[in-house]
Amino acid sequence: MSGYLLFGAIMLASWLVSARLKSKFAYYSKVHLRNGMSGKEVAEKMLHDNGIFDVQVTSVPGQLTDHYNPANKTVNLSEAVYMQRNAASAAVAAHECGHAVQHAVGYSMLQLRSKLVPMVQISSTLSQFVLFAGIAVMIASRSVQNPSGNTTVLAIGVLLFAVTTLFAFVTLPVEYDASNRAMKWLKDSGTVTAEEYVGVQDSLKWAARTYVVAALGSLAQLLYWANILFGNRRN
Repeated sequence: MSGYLLFGAIMLASWLVSARLKSKFAYYSKVHLRNGMSGKEVAEKMLHDNGIFDVQVTSVPGQLTDHYNPANKTVNLSEAVYMQRNAASAAVAAHECGHAVQHAVGYSMLQLRSKLVPMVQISSTLSQFVLFAGIAVMIASRSVQNPSGNTTVLAIGVLLFAVTTLFAFVTLPVEYDASNRAMKWLKDSGTVTAEEYVGVQDSLKWAARTYVVAALGSLAQLLYWANILFGNRRN
């Protein structure tokens, strides 16, 4: 029961943080930059100020679809961020450029996360199927001689899910570092005023918290499955 309570608490926290983030971005989207720069222009300036000229800034459809792609060296900004000229757009654009700077300087945690991506793509696709298959095999194989049943498939599922949890925690320093690089550049370059900087800082703070909640949620799920695996073996 305690596991369900923990998972429920984390899901509630995730919803609250997500709702708070959306409200923050809606609020700071109304704080227009005095310099009149769009998200695209902020991104290009940050890249150039950091000596990066081989990264393209592009527009992608959707909301909260902003990301940096190290494979083709593109900073991809959602349509609103790309075109709008406010504190929220500046925050997002600079944050994604923070990842481009990480890539350029060889930031170790970004390199580690990139190496984990192929493994995560496999584990995220297979883990849930393997976990539920493992439960079925475990129950079906129980006998008087082996009351715990065969837990091999379930153990594989737990290991697969552990990869996604590891990825979630490796992502934390990557995201916080990108935000710190963004805030430092926005402040030092004078791209935003002191008032606008408050909005940038607040926006990125709440954005980072979504990754914290996601990592904790993944950890809670991992502990839940691990408890089934090892608890069953003790029985």
